[in-house]
Amino acid sequence: MAVPKRKTTKSRAGKRRSHSRLIVKNIIEDKKSGEYRLSHHMDLKTGFYKGRQVLDPKE
Repeated sequence: MAVPKRKTTKSRAGKRRSHSRLIVKNIIEDKKSGEYRLSHHMDLKTGFYKGRQVLDPKE
């Protein structure tokens, strides 16, 4: 069985774990409809993206 020769330091362990974190989603309120949506995504309720009609919304 492999056994480590030296103790892993706090800084080395922290470097290894630097990518394992919770990522916060960027949720914004739409200016026109007031619905919450992800930033840089189309508003599914109205079908608008960057002030232009991209998709016809389903009723």
